[in-house]
Amino acid sequence: MKKSRNLQAAGWLLSVLLSTTAVAHAASNKVVIGDIDDMSGVYADVIGPGGVEAAKMAIEDFGGSVLGNKIEFMVTDHQNKPDIGAQKFREWADTANATMILGGSNTGVSLAMATVAKEKKVPFIAIGAAGASLTGKDCNAYMVHYAYDTTALGNGTATTMVKQGGKSWFFLTADYAFGTQLQESAAHVVTANGGKVIGAVRVPLATSDFSSFLLQAQSSGAQVVGLANAGNDFTNSLKAFNEFGLGKTMKPAALLAFISDIHSLGLQTAQGLYLTTGWYWDLNDKTRAFGKRYFAKTKRMPTMNQAAYYSATLTYLNAVKAAGTTDSDKVMAELHKAKINDMFSSNGKIRADGLMEHEMYVMQVKKPQDSKYPWDYYSLVQTMSGEEAFGKLSNSACPLVTH
Repeated sequence: MKKSRNLQAAGWLLSVLLSTTAVAHAASNKVVIGDIDDMSGVYADVIGPGGVEAAKMAIEDFGGSVLGNKIEFMVTDHQNKPDIGAQKFREWADTANATMILGGSNTGVSLAMATVAKEKKVPFIAIGAAGASLTGKDCNAYMVHYAYDTTALGNGTATTMVKQGGKSWFFLTADYAFGTQLQESAAHVVTANGGKVIGAVRVPLATSDFSSFLLQAQSSGAQVVGLANAGNDFTNSLKAFNEFGLGKTMKPAALLAFISDIHSLGLQTAQGLYLTTGWYWDLNDKTRAFGKRYFAKTKRMPTMNQAAYYSATLTYLNAVKAAGTTDSDKVMAELHKAKINDMFSSNGKIRADGLMEHEMYVMQVKKPQDSKYPWDYYSLVQTMSGEEAFGKLSNSACPLVTH
């Protein structure tokens, strides 16, 4: 009888251990996605709360769970401060078991977060941060750069404007890593195509008065004012450009503009602008279908970055499903194998340097009389292949790329 009790006890203990192991395994495979982005500042309209909505749509479309666990989603505001972004990333990795972090909207913040991603071995998908160094000299094995970068933006807008006669440039540049890299990229394109850079002025983030900076641009005699900024800084600088009548002698170059900016400015102000984008809601049947679904929820059409939030979230979840685990190295391997064919990208791929390479588009903002329905703002000027826009992988400065 005693032997029987011992066997029963042993069997019970074994079942408890197996059950505990199964629970622990399930817990370790729980997907926890964190969104660290600008929710209230200069870039809030570009992604912000609208990006949260797009990511939630992706989670819902995926079914809400993966590997037997409900998908968790967390949100915080980095306030465009690198230390806050890095601190929250580290906190979520240590205490919330975050399996992937979305966000950025600021190159300086994303560079800080990428450092933590490497340290904690947690995948980080940067969207909205444009700096090409994220997948260049500052790349790491846990970093993915979605949507666009400064190289693609320069290759699109600057090339188009120089070829149309805008040979001499003066830059209004956001005074941090993003602005610096965007100016460098555009300036390289300008000089490579026979143009010249006459000057530049650095403008603090979230500047409200652009008058002194624009007067410097005007006095330079340049044909083009390169607006190496984004979000509210872009819209405020373009409004001031028009108010001061600079359009009589100069043309503005929108080096990074979003449909939310054009909607805010109105076609009367923004008409004729050239810009480069990775996505537009009215581009094809897939983009229109997503745009209409998103509009039904938010009463606004999605920006390129908000659409990228949806795509990146779905791409990550598919990688987790394919890997059968949330193990970062195995998920990253699946991401690098993925062919991204969805409402955002056709034949997109995540290169060895972490860049999501896909087609980019040069657009021109329509005149008011040419817009046929709400949010009908762009005319397609040129489609660039992924390699044409972002450059060859063999030219990447990322140490992970074997040349």
